Amino acid sequence: MRTILYFSYGSNLLSRRIVQRVPSARFVHTATLHGYVLHWHKAGQDGSGKCDIVKTSVPGACVFGVVYELAADEKHRLDAAEGLGHGYDEMQVTLGMATGITMAWTYFATAMDASLRPYTWYKALVVAGAREHDLPGDYIDQLQRVPAVDDADADRDHLHRAIAMADARPLPYLAEALPAHRRLTRT
Repeated sequence: MRTILYFSYGSNLLSRRIVQRVPSARFVHTATLHGYVLHWHKAGQDGSGKCDIVKTSVPGACVFGVVYELAADEKHRLDAAEGLGHGYDEMQVTLGMATGITMAWTYFATAMDASLRPYTWYKALVVAGAREHDLPGDYIDQLQRVPAVDDADADRDHLHRAIAMADARPLPYLAEALPAHRRLTRT
């Protein structure tokens, strides 16, 4: 089976979220994307702000995230969920991991609106994923401080909050990877 590596920095940080979208997704390692910052300005189809990575020259800037391995023949599922060609495009990025450097595919926004705010459920998914993978505490604090708005669609809100707030125990396939991911370095 041919596989690809995917770098997640938004709601797909949460393993429950990505496995719903791409059943073959397997945690590889936490990673750092240097020379980028996280923004929440991607114009979501639901009218809210979603995460995006933006290149910057600010010294020390980085985005923390997770590398997943996906079956190549399932990538179309993630492309559809993310809106590839409809607000997101893709690129390969170089990532720092405790085990070395790797290349992975990721998405970046092509439709942006700085006035948008994320829905509270979306922000909860991102924060839950960052906690699940033990990303740096100060980074999680930054995520928590992002202003968010309530979603007027109660059904959508309830559905996504349930994913974010589900039992925090890792999925079985993550159990063996957990000790390795805690070695995240801030290189």
